Amino acid sequence: MQRLTNRQIILGITGGIAAYKSAELTRLLKGAGADVRVVMTPAATEFITPLTLQALSGHPVHLHLLDPEAEAGMGHIELAKWADLVLIAPASADFIARLADGQGNDLLSTLCLATEAPICVAPAMNQAMWRNRQTQDNMAKLTDGGVSVFGPGSGEQACGDTGPGRMLEPVQLAQMTAEQFDTGVLAGKTVYITAGPTREPLDPVRYISNHSSGKMGYALAEAAVDAGARVRLISGPVNLPAPARMERVLVETAEDMLEASLEGIDGCDIFIAAAAVADYRPTAVAEHKIKKGAEEIMELHLVKNPDIVATVAGRPDKPFTVGFAAETRDLVDYARGKLERKNLDLVVANDVSAPGIGFNSNENAVTLVSRDSELSLPQTSKRQLASQLIRHIAERYTQTR
Repeated sequence: MQRLTNRQIILGITGGIAAYKSAELTRLLKGAGADVRVVMTPAATEFITPLTLQALSGHPVHLHLLDPEAEAGMGHIELAKWADLVLIAPASADFIARLADGQGNDLLSTLCLATEAPICVAPAMNQAMWRNRQTQDNMAKLTDGGVSVFGPGSGEQACGDTGPGRMLEPVQLAQMTAEQFDTGVLAGKTVYITAGPTREPLDPVRYISNHSSGKMGYALAEAAVDAGARVRLISGPVNLPAPARMERVLVETAEDMLEASLEGIDGCDIFIAAAAVADYRPTAVAEHKIKKGAEEIMELHLVKNPDIVATVAGRPDKPFTVGFAAETRDLVDYARGKLERKNLDLVVANDVSAPGIGFNSNENAVTLVSRDSELSLPQTSKRQLASQLIRHIAERYTQTR
């Protein structure tokens, strides 16, 4: 279940005896590397205590739609944006009916209306309730609307009946949740991704760099792995943990990043240049720390760094090459100029001057520029945006091959 590493999962728990299984499900999701936030309906708290789920998830449990304390930190809209996936287990007949009708009369149902993340439900109810025509109609509405249904299982029930309606076992639900993140659109392909800034040293303690956090590049690398690709992540200095299931190469300077990018490039199918590479470096690096002198002005001589993405795109057997354009004005014009000047297949352009997106933020909004089209992707989390970008890149790659 490595696909769950660093995934952000909302576990919704509704009222039903199967809620006791949600404790084990929380433990399994956490053990597989997911960050789990639990949302409980009022009825769910009658079957299992929020304190139990808080201890297992490591986070306070969200209970109330109009909770001033929660709104001050992570309200229902922020929680909806945070999620990579919403799993409701158990999903009672009552909650399924409200979800199918689009109601938002508690925190969990409102969150489901507000999120753009995939929603999965694990039904749990009496066998007669499950077979009821209204319940089946509600399930059909959910599946038609894109909701994934896990189960239910069949067997002996707490009420003494036997038949369909049992919530699947936690290990099954954890595995099915992990499978939601494997799109397969890049199965068998090799993808190189550069991420983060570069550092160009002035002396042993100082350097030229920029504000790139590497979050977008790392999110793209994880999305590419989920899509089935073999990923080589070439990372400048960042404060991010090493992602699972991929090769990570750590570099400092633009020249280091170019060398790592060209290593094995013959076997690369897609090259995504998400790093913010320093355009220039000092002509000379001082052997010792430069001391402050009496001069009011210090002259610094710089030389242009190699253009990594242009070098890759200039190869006779170049991979499908995607560049990034971080701009503060004339976004599309500059992106299209970069596309043509550097012989790129696609440019992902974003306005780093816009508040709340770009460098060091957790969200972004971009415009995809190709030779024949432009496509704007609205603001969302970098993790969700990365999944969208990988799907678009895979589609474009397929069209050119």
